[in-house]
Amino acid sequence: MAEKIDKSSPWYRDDDESILEVYDVETGERTVLQEFDYLIEAPNWSPDGKFLTFNSNGRIFKFDLETKESREVFTDFVTNCNNDHVLSPEGDRIAVSHGTKEDGKSRIYTVPLTGGVPRLITPLAPSYLHGWSPDGKTLTYCAERNGEFDIYTIPVDGGEEKRLTDAPGLNDGPEYDSAGEYIWFNSVRTGLMQAWRMKADGSEQTQMTFDENWNTWFPHISPDRTKVVMLAYRKGDVAPGEHVPHKHVELRLMGAAGGPVQTVVRLFGGQGTINVNSWSPDSKKIRVRLLPHPRSGVTDGLGESGIPKAIAAGRLCTI
Repeated sequence: MAEKIDKSSPWYRDDDESILEVYDVETGERTVLQEFDYLIEAPNWSPDGKFLTFNSNGRIFKFDLETKESREVFTDFVTNCNNDHVLSPEGDRIAVSHGTKEDGKSRIYTVPLTGGVPRLITPLAPSYLHGWSPDGKTLTYCAERNGEFDIYTIPVDGGEEKRLTDAPGLNDGPEYDSAGEYIWFNSVRTGLMQAWRMKADGSEQTQMTFDENWNTWFPHISPDRTKVVMLAYRKGDVAPGEHVPHKHVELRLMGAAGGPVQTVVRLFGGQGTINVNSWSPDSKKIRVRLLPHPRSGVTDGLGESGIPKAIAAGRLCTI
C-alpha cells in the first residue's frame, strides 16, 4: 500500500486541478485548450504537431489538438508512470518511467502509442527517462547507481548502459538536441543547480548558466536549436538538488549558445512543470499546465516590466 501523504506536505496533490494551455514565446499569447478537475502533468507535443501526450494518476493519455478529446493509451501493467515520458522521433512509441510493483523503483519501458505490451529497457533501478535521440536509437536518463545520480544512455531496445557523467551530486534531466549533437542536462556540481550541455558521447561537459540566486532545472532545447527554456527555483527556497511541487518558480529563456537569461513567466509549480521537453515542432510555443492556486485562486503571469499579473483561475505549472 502506498504511503499516505499528509495534506501539509508539498507532495500532497490529490486536490490539484489542471488547465492545459499553450504559451507562444514570440508573442506572449496564451491559449487555454482544456480544463481538468484532476492533476495532469508533462504534456509532450507530437512530432507532427497534431496531439499531445500527458500523464495522470500513473497512466498515459493522448490529447487530440483538433477534437480536444483525451484517450488513455493502453500500457498493460505499466500503470504507475511519473512525469518523465518522451515520444519517439516518429511519434509511434512512447518511453515511460514506471514505478514497478516489485520494489517501487522507477524503470524505463517503451510502449506502442496505439497501445500494447510494454518492453523493459532498464532492468537496473532507479532510472528516470528524459530523452530520446533523434535517430531513434538511444535513450538518455538519470539513474542512481551505488548512491550516485548520474546521466546514462542505453540502446532503445535495451542492452548495456553507458555512464556519461561522474561529477559529485545530482546530474539530471538529460535530453538530446534535434541534431543529436548535444545532450542538455542540469547538474549541482558547482554548488547551485545549473544548466549544462555535453556532446552526445559525454565529452565537452560545459556549464551554460551561472545564476547566483537561482537553482536552474530541466533545460529544454527548441527543435530549431536556437532557444532553451528552463525552470528556476529561488536560492534558499529549496535545497540545490531538490525539486518539489507547489513552489514559486520561474520559467526562463536563454539562447542556445548561452548568455543572458530572460524570465518569461513567474508561476507556482515546480516538480512536474517542465520535466520533459514541451516545445512545439515549429519552436514557437510551449505547452502549459495550470493548477488552482491553494490560497489566492489565481495564476501568476508576467506583465509589463516583469510585474506578475493575475491571468486565470489557476496557477501556472508549465508543461
